[in-house]
Amino acid sequence: MEYLIAIIGAAFAGMVNTLAGNGSAITLTILTEVLGLPGNLANGTNRIGIVAQTAGATWAFHKNGKLDLRRNQLSISLITLGAVVGVLVATQVSNEQFKTVFRYLMVVMLFVIIVKPKRWLRETDTDHRPNLWIAIPAFLLLGFYGGFIQMGMGIFFLAVMVLGAKYSLLDANVIKSFVVGLYTIVVIVIFQLNGLIDWKTGTLLAIGQTAGGWLTAHYASNSPKANIWAHRLLVVIVAAAIVKLFGWHEYVLQ
Repeated sequence: MEYLIAIIGAAFAGMVNTLAGNGSAITLTILTEVLGLPGNLANGTNRIGIVAQTAGATWAFHKNGKLDLRRNQLSISLITLGAVVGVLVATQVSNEQFKTVFRYLMVVMLFVIIVKPKRWLRETDTDHRPNLWIAIPAFLLLGFYGGFIQMGMGIFFLAVMVLGAKYSLLDANVIKSFVVGLYTIVVIVIFQLNGLIDWKTGTLLAIGQTAGGWLTAHYASNSPKANIWAHRLLVVIVAAAIVKLFGWHEYVLQ
């Protein structure tokens, strides 16, 4: 029953990650609360499913003609560099204190998403060139955060790409799948060298996440309303994360 819950939950996490983000909140909960892994081991093991899911999603986006890497070489390089530093820190310190900061970041992010929603529904502006003085530190910080804990990385990435780099939500999600998969390969190597990966459990989650990621990417690539659904899902996921992080769900369950 625990394995079945893990696979189904991972499949849903793969769907959420492909169009929005914060699916790691689901898989990390499964790893720690359902399967009983300690925090740091869960953090490393979680990355196996992320690589599998992003590979499946990226392949589906590529097959449907949505993957274009030429405009994103700088962001990919900087995020990968930041992720290497982030994971080196993650192997040495606990991420529990960081979660306190994370919940307030989610509150800010919810307001950013729901205020002037039309900003999130634009098409990609291919002529826009972001200010490098802003873009370089932003991408490095994104990478550091992704390497450190991953949870919520997709949401922050979409905010930078849509609001800063003027990408559509769909195009931002395509690049997100590729770059997260790329740097997570490096992250897995570092976690493995520190003995912080349970390969059996991670492979179990990878099965569900790959299926969820591929199916969602295939659907989104062929849906004219993909941006609209991605924005709606983003609002729901961030709102749900806030309820969970502040413990408000306990009042509902009482």
